[in-house]
Amino acid sequence: MACAFRWMATAAVLMSLFAGAMGVGAQTVAAPQAGSATATPDNAILLTVFLKHDQSRPLGELNAQLAKQGFYKAFPPAGMEVVSWYVAMGIGQVITLRLPASRIRELNRVLEDTAWGAYRTEFYPTYDFKAAGVAEHEKAQKVQQ
Repeated sequence: MACAFRWMATAAVLMSLFAGAMGVGAQTVAAPQAGSATATPDNAILLTVFLKHDQSRPLGELNAQLAKQGFYKAFPPAGMEVVSWYVAMGIGQVITLRLPASRIRELNRVLEDTAWGAYRTEFYPTYDFKAAGVAEHEKAQKVQQ
């Protein structure tokens, strides 16, 4: 049940992001120019991307495919900030980007064109909770003393 709720909540957030970025009710939407917008406090979103590697193929083969498809040349697109980029053993790469909401389609296309085949992709809207989490921890520590 919790998984279904989490999925529905994520879908609702993504739909609202897409609606805002694309203009609900618009007849046509022009494709954004590559690198045409930069993240500012009023338009930036954080997006965590899971690149789940194909474990049925050896790493050398996956890296050769990524090179052939131009992954590292195209990703990340100019003007998108890499907030973090980790390898999670047994999963693949976990990358959090800060980007303008209007450029989410551009990011998706870059990954479709350059990562698919070596990776399966998952996307999660993300927000920075560190300051709030640390504050709650410190508050709880004071209560216990």
